[in-house]
Amino acid sequence: MAAIKTMLITGVSSGFGRALAQEALAAGYRVVGTVRSEQAKRDFEALDADRAFGRILDVTHFDAIDDVIREIESNVGPLDVLINNAGYGHEGVMEESTLEEMRRQFDVNVFGAVAVTKSVLPYMRERRSGHILNITSMGGFITLPGIAYYCGSKFALEGISEVLGKEVKGFGIHVTAVAPGSFRTDWAGRSMVRTPRSIADYDALFDPVRKGRQEKSGKQLGDPVKAARAMLSVIESDAPPAHLLLGSDALGLVRDKLASLSAELDAWESVTRSTDG
Repeated sequence: MAAIKTMLITGVSSGFGRALAQEALAAGYRVVGTVRSEQAKRDFEALDADRAFGRILDVTHFDAIDDVIREIESNVGPLDVLINNAGYGHEGVMEESTLEEMRRQFDVNVFGAVAVTKSVLPYMRERRSGHILNITSMGGFITLPGIAYYCGSKFALEGISEVLGKEVKGFGIHVTAVAPGSFRTDWAGRSMVRTPRSIADYDALFDPVRKGRQEKSGKQLGDPVKAARAMLSVIESDAPPAHLLLGSDALGLVRDKLASLSAELDAWESVTRSTDG
């Protein structure tokens, strides 16, 4: 009989984190989920009395992370899988959005994921096995007006994931950046932080984007449960990808971006080459 694998998921109160935890529990995993309150911890552990373990952790409390990971390794079990899911979306025209809002976005979406990964890696490296999934976004490949800080954070996490995968491959550790498109989660609803409008020059460009995103919230094409099952298939693969898009909208938009980039490279090739020698 195969040993039960232990998975750590950051941010399991809702959205992808909750869907993935439920599907992983159904598939037989032992799941440790981070939450930010005692009530959320109780709610999570109620999913499975034997295999759901809640831990209170804000991923931006960097000094607390090592102790939490050490305790999980000692009392729950060796971590086979880490899912860096904790994150949120900031929406706001860049000129209107404060630097503090940008710092907060990067603290959660980038520094939090990196800090948890750095804490887990020594254990995985010692065991010469493990799989790390970083939940990024199609916004780590394509961009839209009004989410500069969010896209910046996801572009950063995509790049960090790709480099890390190359650094730890020789230790039997896989790294996959999972980039969802539009899914029926709280991302565009209660979880999104929105900067108030202040500069009328941007009204024509951005107001329809904000309105459309709010109207589509909860009606998106993507099913979080199907996304969770797709992620489990990646975790269970012997040859997982470095990058995985989720959703046909993400696939179409990223392919369009790559085609546009290729055309631009061709159009400016002579200038690009002119700098040699």
